[in-house]
Amino acid sequence: MSTATRQPGSGAKPLAVITGVGPGTGAALVRRFQRGGYRVAMLARQAERLQALAQECRDAFAVPCDVSDDQALAASLAHITDVAGPPSTVVHNAVGGAVGNFLAIDPAVLKTNFHVNVMALLHLARWATPQMQAAGSGSIVVTGNTASQRGRANFAGFAPTKAAQRILAESMARELGPQGIHVAYLLIDAVIDVPWARKRHPDQPDDFFIQPADIADELWHLAHQPRSAWSFLTELRPFNERW
Repeated sequence: MSTATRQPGSGAKPLAVITGVGPGTGAALVRRFQRGGYRVAMLARQAERLQALAQECRDAFAVPCDVSDDQALAASLAHITDVAGPPSTVVHNAVGGAVGNFLAIDPAVLKTNFHVNVMALLHLARWATPQMQAAGSGSIVVTGNTASQRGRANFAGFAPTKAAQRILAESMARELGPQGIHVAYLLIDAVIDVPWARKRHPDQPDDFFIQPADIADELWHLAHQPRSAWSFLTELRPFNERW
């Protein structure tokens, strides 16, 4: 659990809560929201990585947590409220994924991925919504991918959970929009530029990959759209598709 304490005057900055803070998109989101004037609560399983990022981003604080653990997530969210107050933006970027034939995958893997992708979103929204309703505003943004729209072979351990996640987010958007709370789903149809992806696609040029910082910029835009022109589903892909 984070050792951060509530600081005098810390309420002057809005709070962003970001799950799945890894070395790619998650870290880029933290940097973008801090640059935009937010205090950022960072959730991920690896405490050392979060602490290192907190050293770089002084308005960010680490909340080590496995979002698939309902009790641990609830305790972490309560801690965030104590430390930093109500959230202005929640970004569910944590993802559970697995590739495999539906006959071969361990059913427990699908269950875990459902907890990460769907149940964690539900718990985050149930925590954040009353606070956003009291403020009359807020945004909840989910990062997704094309697995949320189609069931390809060997994606049985992943695609069903992302489809359910997208539908849950859309249901939330329908209900919360009239209350001033913007819910959006950012669909990333691309290979994100992180070291393991470079190793997997060693012969691809730079413009084959989507840059985490560019994803973060677009998500920032979604979270701050004017009310007269809110988006729910936004799709990103590199201009030079070759696959």
